Amino acid sequence: MLMEAGSIFRGNQRGKVLSEIWSVLSFCTRETDIGGWYQNASVLGVVFTEIGEAERTLVRDLMRAKVTAALSTKLSAEQVAQIHFSFHMFPEESAKLNLGHLTDPKPDPELLRPGDATKTSRFAKRAIDIWGSLIALILFSPLFIVISLVIKLTSRGPILFKQERVGLCGRRFTFLKFRSMKCVNDPGIHQEYVKRFIAGGIDSAQFRDNQNVVYKIMEDPRVTRAGKFLRKTSLDELPQFINVLKGEMSLVGPRPPIPYEMESYRPWHLQRVFEVKPGITGLWQVNGRSRTTFDDMVRLDLRYARTWSLWLDIKILLQTPRAVFFGEGAY
Repeated sequence: MLMEAGSIFRGNQRGKVLSEIWSVLSFCTRETDIGGWYQNASVLGVVFTEIGEAERTLVRDLMRAKVTAALSTKLSAEQVAQIHFSFHMFPEESAKLNLGHLTDPKPDPELLRPGDATKTSRFAKRAIDIWGSLIALILFSPLFIVISLVIKLTSRGPILFKQERVGLCGRRFTFLKFRSMKCVNDPGIHQEYVKRFIAGGIDSAQFRDNQNVVYKIMEDPRVTRAGKFLRKTSLDELPQFINVLKGEMSLVGPRPPIPYEMESYRPWHLQRVFEVKPGITGLWQVNGRSRTTFDDMVRLDLRYARTWSLWLDIKILLQTPRAVFFGEGAY
């Protein structure tokens, strides 16, 4: 979708008009859509991803009406009248259009996402991670001892479960948890489940009571009796404060995926890995945890990445104890 309005983009009120238009576009589009300059200081563009053939006409008409209505609440009728919309579908059904050349591939400073944090904010986030993980490790040290003893006394094997996970920008690291499963188990059970879940192939009929599917296997035969309690209370996650202290994770962020999960990702799913460092808790955990579809989970991760602020991290951290206490969606 192209929005051409050269005169109002170059007027005296350019900054204010751009701010209003960008807030409208952010409201009207999804986290997976991409917006920016198509032609510098003249034409704004939005790329809508994952739109099927049958949806093209409907999406075009709905977006034109939705954006126009929203702009009418922010701009004057004269300004709205100057904005010309055009829509281009790829691949084109007819001959290819001459779309010209991008005049400025760099983002305009006035169109930066709210989540594009300054170095100072990133430094503050890292400082909170360090101090928060240190305090947590000290406060929960008695629990570390108790949980370690319970694991050792109830099942054979190591206390900690170590697994390769994918972090920021695809960097791999050793992810730590208290072991909640039997040592000898078939990882293919989870691999097949996750593959079907990401593809939307999990049958929700088995969850008639709530009409929701879950990201984790509800009755996983590999989990020990003590492990069920650890998972339900999220106590198995405590060793991840070590990952945070090492800088591999953050207190708040998307959950780090297992490499084999990413083999089933669609292209837009990969953004959750490349946009922000993984975390112990996040929007997904405080908004339903496992009782969301995979696509909804990714959208929550992308919303977090693109609207990040220190205050958002604080709000999520304050909401996390309630989510853990009630254990909704934890398995």
